[in-house]
Amino acid sequence: MFRILEARSLAPDVKYFRIEAPSIARARKAGQFVILRVAGDGERIPLTIADGDASGGWIAVIVQGIGKTTKHLNTLEAGEFMHDVAGPLGMPSHIRDFGTAVAIGGGVGTAIAYPTAVALKRAGNYVISIVGGRSRDYVIMEPALRDISDEVYPCTDDGSYGFHGFVTQKLQGLIDEGRVLDLVLAIGPIPMMRAVADVTRPFGIKTIVSLNPIMVDGTGMCGGCRVSVGGATRFACVDGPEFDAHEVDFDLMERRNKAYVGFERNRLEEFLEQVQT
Repeated sequence: MFRILEARSLAPDVKYFRIEAPSIARARKAGQFVILRVAGDGERIPLTIADGDASGGWIAVIVQGIGKTTKHLNTLEAGEFMHDVAGPLGMPSHIRDFGTAVAIGGGVGTAIAYPTAVALKRAGNYVISIVGGRSRDYVIMEPALRDISDEVYPCTDDGSYGFHGFVTQKLQGLIDEGRVLDLVLAIGPIPMMRAVADVTRPFGIKTIVSLNPIMVDGTGMCGGCRVSVGGATRFACVDGPEFDAHEVDFDLMERRNKAYVGFERNRLEEFLEQVQT
């Protein structure tokens, strides 16, 4: 059992959890994730380690309540327990001094981009962070990113805060200004990551995305997280989750992620009925 040390809301249906997990906190690196279960008979869900402290013995994850398990998870509060948390899993981010690095987070993807942005800054990069959300309420972790970034640009679809437009439009604007960008890290919904790749491809800008396919065990045994990268089958849990954006088959990934939409909808409806009764 893993005790929740802190639980707080960051945005509508988005919650921050700080979890007591000493061994994971000591071993984790930027870009890695954990797989957790709320209950012993529950679904396994992968979540990127958003932060951690080896001396304090804790890690942090940020959860968006979309399906049955994530909504259940977001009902937990400090002092309660998660049944198990396994990790760290996956390959760490490749960190070095690239020069100017742009970290782009769309929605909860910002929480996944944050630890890599921290590591890139520590490696000597000039870090530009672009944070997107539907409206101001959905722009998360901006203060934390301002602490470690040289420039931060919040973007909202509705223009309620920061730049009025998509993160891709802000990125294109930087390129149009003649800014030399040596690395772009984009994490968020599949359409957003695909769009970022389309923006950077003509300019040959190295672009990395963190993929979130269906995942069960996190060890490569189930094969559920297979993705096509450069025409080859890769497993996001052990070969990734980060890959060259210009080589990812986003169409295939999107189709695979929709395979269980009906089942997931039914499970969510059952859960919401239980909560209401």
